[in-house]
Amino acid sequence: MSPRRNRPHGGQQPHHADGPREWGLEVAEEWRGEEWVVRRIAGAAAAKHYRCPGCDQEIPPRVPHVVAWPRLGAVDDRRHWHRACWDARDRRGARVQRSRNAPRY
Repeated sequence: MSPRRNRPHGGQQPHHADGPREWGLEVAEEWRGEEWVVRRIAGAAAAKHYRCPGCDQEIPPRVPHVVAWPRLGAVDDRRHWHRACWDARDRRGARVQRSRNAPRY
């Protein structure tokens, strides 16, 4: 019995015009009328604590996540997101930090 293959037969997948464009480890995605560069970070490569802008929760070291920034943005515009938060970014509102006594309107 031969080992099971976990990759599709037939080589590379066809490039779809409406899908994301890939540049090696980075992918370009359209969001809010702007082109964003998205890089998936493996857990072994994540060495620092980050704050996810989607849920305002901490991303601890050794957790896989996504780094995204505007294509024409600066290095300081990079943000580290949980993968699920990045995928749900259009369905979520901004997570504004408020004090306990602040009004919620």
